[in-house]
Amino acid sequence: MSSTNRTVVVTGIGATTPLGGDAASTWEGLIAGRSGVKALEQEWAADQAVRIAAPVAVEPTEVIPRPQARRLDRSAQFALVAAKEAWADAGFEAKAGEDPAIDPDRLGAVIASGIGGVTTLLDQYDVLKEKGVRRVSPHTVPMLMPNSPSANVGLAVGARAGVHTPVSACASGAEAIGYAIEMIRTGRADVVVAGGTEAAIHPLPIAAFGNMMAMSKNNDDPQGASRPYDTARDGFVLGEGAGVVVLESAEHAAKRGARVYAEAVGQGISADAHDIVQPEPEGRGISHALQNLLDRNDLGPAEIVHVNAHATSTPAGDIAELKALRKVFGYDADHFAVSATKSMTGHLLGGAGGVETVATVLALYHRVAPPTINVENLDPEAEANADVVRGEARKLPVEGRIAALNDSFGFGGHNVVLAFRTV
Repeated sequence: MSSTNRTVVVTGIGATTPLGGDAASTWEGLIAGRSGVKALEQEWAADQAVRIAAPVAVEPTEVIPRPQARRLDRSAQFALVAAKEAWADAGFEAKAGEDPAIDPDRLGAVIASGIGGVTTLLDQYDVLKEKGVRRVSPHTVPMLMPNSPSANVGLAVGARAGVHTPVSACASGAEAIGYAIEMIRTGRADVVVAGGTEAAIHPLPIAAFGNMMAMSKNNDDPQGASRPYDTARDGFVLGEGAGVVVLESAEHAAKRGARVYAEAVGQGISADAHDIVQPEPEGRGISHALQNLLDRNDLGPAEIVHVNAHATSTPAGDIAELKALRKVFGYDADHFAVSATKSMTGHLLGGAGGVETVATVLALYHRVAPPTINVENLDPEAEANADVVRGEARKLPVEGRIAALNDSFGFGGHNVVLAFRTV
């Protein structure tokens, strides 16, 4: 079976985040404007310059059987929790081959991680140094490899059309979903489980990010530390978790009577070619991704009413993104309700695009945009370039088809923009 340019829809969502152990509780937290950032209580945190983070609200071992969890890195545990929720939410009752609604040869999995099994790698190295060679877990390599989350999700659902792992730093989750859309569009698969995951709350990543001055050091006010667009923003807050969606061809979804959340319109991709960590200050690379999205997909600027911004709460990155939106859309951008949900979840690195896709899809489905919290003094450049949703959630237009963008950018200059539309 081959086809091109098939319509792709979202039929299932799943998440485990600092706001909740599933998509529903995460969405509830986002709409309520609740922060998931906390003071780190581990002993190692006492010596850190950064002593705050956004851990998951529900430990994965409360969902995954402990014998299975012991063979999975934390990033794969998160991915499995979110994927199982999304799979069930899509209406599948068993893995492919056991559920007659899905052919395993027409099912794919694309789950990304920006860092992979970093906690397994570092913890097992400590075991090697402190306890010797024989105490290193034989499961270490399958646990630490970056494709472990995708491989384990593929095994859980029985995917045989392809299992993939894009690694593009903080754009990884969005790139995975974009890749999955193309798998369906081009006829490689009918259904793809896609998203992103990350588990990097560990002393080494926190020390490294802290020393490069990328993270907020507002340790005395954890819940107010992530403050995109505020004049006092001083860096991102590290979060953990996963967000996963089930994507499906519209024809396949209709045939089995599936509930559809939104249409996955497509993606736009570019690279800055500017710096390994700093964004191009005028947002030129982001502009190219936005224009690429418009050029390659059936999407009109007038349809777009909402943007889930990448906005990590860094002085340079937040404004570059808004400049790009203004450059590409001009005054059309005035009616975009811009939400920076990292103000509540922290920055999930490779998991951000997955969680924020779930938020974007639900914003369209419920026609309401989550707020950006902690904006006490709006940066004048943000005010000049965008309509930032502040204080409380905002209703989106209730009539007609509307669209929303989910922006994700990463170290290395990776830019990915995803578009979704109501059905």
